[in-house]
Amino acid sequence: MAARFRPSAPHTSAASSVAAAQAQGQWGRAWEVDWFSLASILFLLLFAPFIVYFFIMACDQYACSLTAPVLDLAAGRVRLSDIWAKTPAVTKEAAQIYALWVSFQVLLYVALPDVCHRFLPGYVGGVQEGAVTPAGVINKYEINGLQAWLITHLLWLANARFLSWFPPTIIFDNWIPLLWCANILGYAVSTFAMIKGYLFPTNARDCKFTGNFFYNYMMGIEFNPRIGKWFDFKLFFNGRPGIVAWTLINLSFAAKQRELHGHVTNSMVLVNVLQAIYVLDFFWNEAWYLKTIDICHDHFGWYLGWGDCVWLPYLYTLQGLYLVYHPVQLAAPHAAGVLLLGLLGYYVFRVANHQKDLFRRTDGRCLIWGRKPKAIACVYTSADGQRHHSKLLASGFWGLARHLNYTGDLLGSLAYCLACGGGHLLPYFYVVYMTVLLTHRCLRDEHRCANKYGGDWARYTAAVPYRLLPGIF
Repeated sequence: MAARFRPSAPHTSAASSVAAAQAQGQWGRAWEVDWFSLASILFLLLFAPFIVYFFIMACDQYACSLTAPVLDLAAGRVRLSDIWAKTPAVTKEAAQIYALWVSFQVLLYVALPDVCHRFLPGYVGGVQEGAVTPAGVINKYEINGLQAWLITHLLWLANARFLSWFPPTIIFDNWIPLLWCANILGYAVSTFAMIKGYLFPTNARDCKFTGNFFYNYMMGIEFNPRIGKWFDFKLFFNGRPGIVAWTLINLSFAAKQRELHGHVTNSMVLVNVLQAIYVLDFFWNEAWYLKTIDICHDHFGWYLGWGDCVWLPYLYTLQGLYLVYHPVQLAAPHAAGVLLLGLLGYYVFRVANHQKDLFRRTDGRCLIWGRKPKAIACVYTSADGQRHHSKLLASGFWGLARHLNYTGDLLGSLAYCLACGGGHLLPYFYVVYMTVLLTHRCLRDEHRCANKYGGDWARYTAAVPYRLLPGIF
């Protein structure tokens, strides 16, 4: 496999944070499951698929109203069987589309080495190393997501403009049948990953077993399940097919809006542009993504497998879907405000992450906002018992709040929702979900850091007292 083992010599700061987290039992998912975690796991396993279905059904049968189906059921005007009977089933066409889509993305992932890094200044692609795993493995990855996104969208645009192999509304026209296909893949890959973790793991020393079937299934057993040398389940399903599809889905919704209403509204343009910026940023920084919490801490189970196949493409695109049914045309000041908010959120998100990355790469020998950065010196003990020195950035955006990159992400999420006006609650689900997700992630990050750095973390929180909102929280 494309990996190597790291010797037990003194680590770099990224590697040592891994080892320290392992030593403290905070690496990735838990070894033991408390009752609250188990209850949360069972709730999500049971109800998350129905949550997705409810939102998509509400748009299909109730023009995106979340309250109308509930009121109809409560008043006895409709039964669950009536709603289900109106729901399109999986079709042969949808199954063929989805199988072709996933197969094409697998082909782009494993068969086409990246060439974009050879002619795009500043872009890091090709073979890159990830962070060291708890077992001391450093996996290698073929970073070619930007290339896959470009090829996919060039083919889409060539079809829409010249080839006409399929209508640009094909995704919207098969949206619910494709939902069943996505669920089949999500459950299939999650089940396969669990069986693989028990019977033939890629690296047995990077597996975790709690003794609880449901927790193992949802949160995953293997840290980096792979098939062959390069097919990494976690990187593929995190980035492809869901995120590549995100912008295609929005384009298909825009095409449907034009077909139904004769034009594309400025709100639909804003949603397409702002979300495309986020998607392109993800692929431009895919090598950096290898060092983030998704890759460095999470194991691969239903949470990532099903979530990337179903939750992401279906719930992250609710704004575009809503605008097909409700073609909101924003007043110029409203549109300008949404655009500025979205760009501000992206700026904070990207610059904050860049500041932290620059600080780490240069060991603090850099300028942030034109000044030498302030840092909190800290000491921690790694799994082999060695003491190591590190620094926590307390300048730039990281001097305003400890997770201001998440704040930027939330501002962007709010902009997507505000583009849809105030007629319905449905498009605002995304910002509510992201607030819960990122707040939980923020607290989880800090729990790990408190265990790792001890009193030094307390000094850091005293120097930077706020988590997400300066002066508030």
